[in-house]
Amino acid sequence: MATLKERFKARADEQSAEIKDILKKHGNKKIGEVVLSQIYQGMRGITGLVTETSLLDAKEGIRFRGYSIPELQKKLPKAPGGTEPLPEGLFYLMLIGELPTEQDVLDVTNSWQRRSHVPNYVFDAIEAVPKSSHPMTQFVVAIMALQNESIFAKKYAEGMNKKDYWDATFDDAMTLIARLPRVAAYIYRRKYKDEKHIQPDGLLDWSGNFAHMLGFEDESFKELMRLYMTIHADHEGGNVSAHTTHLVGSALSDPYLSLAAGMNGLAGPLHGLANQEVIKWIFEMREELAVKLPTKEQIKKYVKKTLGEGKVVPGYGHAVLRKTDPRFTAQMEFSKKHMADDPLVNTVWRIYEVVPDILKELGKVKNPWPNVDAHSGALLVHYGMVEYEFYTVLFGVSRALGVLASLCWDRALGLALERPKSVTTASVKEWLEDKGEIWGD
Repeated sequence: MATLKERFKARADEQSAEIKDILKKHGNKKIGEVVLSQIYQGMRGITGLVTETSLLDAKEGIRFRGYSIPELQKKLPKAPGGTEPLPEGLFYLMLIGELPTEQDVLDVTNSWQRRSHVPNYVFDAIEAVPKSSHPMTQFVVAIMALQNESIFAKKYAEGMNKKDYWDATFDDAMTLIARLPRVAAYIYRRKYKDEKHIQPDGLLDWSGNFAHMLGFEDESFKELMRLYMTIHADHEGGNVSAHTTHLVGSALSDPYLSLAAGMNGLAGPLHGLANQEVIKWIFEMREELAVKLPTKEQIKKYVKKTLGEGKVVPGYGHAVLRKTDPRFTAQMEFSKKHMADDPLVNTVWRIYEVVPDILKELGKVKNPWPNVDAHSGALLVHYGMVEYEFYTVLFGVSRALGVLASLCWDRALGLALERPKSVTTASVKEWLEDKGEIWGD
């Protein structure tokens, strides 16, 4: 029976030939229009990347290889006795483009277990960083320390044929994903649990073992980790962490260097750090109001106060989505099943009932609906993970699935070094006055 790597290679060869044919026939066909405002406003809406693993629809939300989150919750294999999808299955889907069988998922789990041993020098590198450092700083340090293990870097130095780039990238991606839960849990226990570390359990799936190493044995928390790792894994290629990983990888930096760069992007307040900002904002609201469960009227006043101070309501609005994020909905359904009476969770629901109308009334954002960050922190707090600075590390472990699957595809398809053209404002002025050619090389 073909291995995951062999199946990926066969699928990549097939698609590579298809892309070459498309470019031969339609390479000069215009795919979009760029206007001046877009090059000054973060390149919003400019189609300029290929990401095979997922596609973000403004109205329907994220689709992984064509499947919505509700569909994946039904169709992906589950852990024994569980109801949430295993992220191993999503990783297989992103690589192969087909739904995996239970055996396919078990094979991925077993492969990650075999690759999961973290060298002691990686822990030494973490220990060399002050314990007070942000968990994301420690996480990136660990990834950079792991880079010594890169097969791609070693083989490239030896003179690897570029047709084999995908092979070494695949092995690096599999090993890196296998080890991330261990280093993330080590950082959590080091910083917040008096350095009382927990050894891995080789009998558990990837997410279940992560929950165990963090110190949470509740079966519903393991289910939450399976859901969390699945829904945060990918969000097409234009977001900062995915784009950065792709960009750095396009220079043939190995997967460790590429992922570390992407994680530095994820640590930004306008990207992955937003989940930390959401729970912090809710805590501050509850403290100022001196209540555990604010009324809708109290929430309205606090929201307007936040906006009046020139701040944003964290967790609301999205660069692409124009409806409630399906990832928010998935988490809300999980909380209704496992913690319907939790005051913090109910606060999140009340905020959801209040904020969109206020934002629509004020015209503050094009999308007044909640995104994935609006709910995730409340679920974690329910189980006792109150250390919200760590939430972005959880996001990072999950996002590695998508960006590294994409990096495998980048190498398999031989995608080029990314090098867009930039212009100066002076050249823009000359162009507007018909005095110059802005698009010259």
